[in-house]
Amino acid sequence: MAFSQGFTPHPKISYASAAPTGVASEAEYLEIGLREPVDPAALRAALDAALSPGLDVLDAVVASAGSLADRIEASRWRIELPGVEPEVLATAVTAFTAAAEVQVERMTKQGRRTFDARSAVIHVDLVGPSETPSENTAVPCAILELVVRQVTPSVRPDDVLTGLRVVADLEPPVSPRVTRLAQGTLTAQGAIVDPLEADRDGAAIGER
Repeated sequence: MAFSQGFTPHPKISYASAAPTGVASEAEYLEIGLREPVDPAALRAALDAALSPGLDVLDAVVASAGSLADRIEASRWRIELPGVEPEVLATAVTAFTAAAEVQVERMTKQGRRTFDARSAVIHVDLVGPSETPSENTAVPCAILELVVRQVTPSVRPDDVLTGLRVVADLEPPVSPRVTRLAQGTLTAQGAIVDPLEADRDGAAIGER
């Protein structure tokens, strides 16, 4: 691994759009600077072997020019809301998508900010119970999948939930379960493309 210069050298590692604290993710990416060329498959295997079970390195490629962070244009999220009836969530989503803007407030590094949580949300879909595993079928669990554009300040899943509360008084009785499913380049049709797709022949690491 390459290190920076100076009195306090640091490993050259850069995370692209790291997930918020407290959420799960199946689509994390990072860049690692190396001192010399290595075989990407061997690097992937070595890193995977060194990590804890459940933290799996899926792929490693030699990065082309440009920052990986510049390729992350959107993320797709799944939000599971135990104790919320799907019909209640559907009503809240309809109100949210119909709004021209939904102002929410959150503490950021620059202090408390008010911003529009609606404009960054590209797609919102309600997922049926048969489309995802459930731990307890006796308890209702509304499930939401959304595609959110990368903007500044970033719009996070909890901001969207705040927006649903603003427009429809949706108050989940327990904490939601949030998982990032994908992130990458956004197509004109609103699909997310793997940001490493152009580098398959060419060190960025896809990590889950």
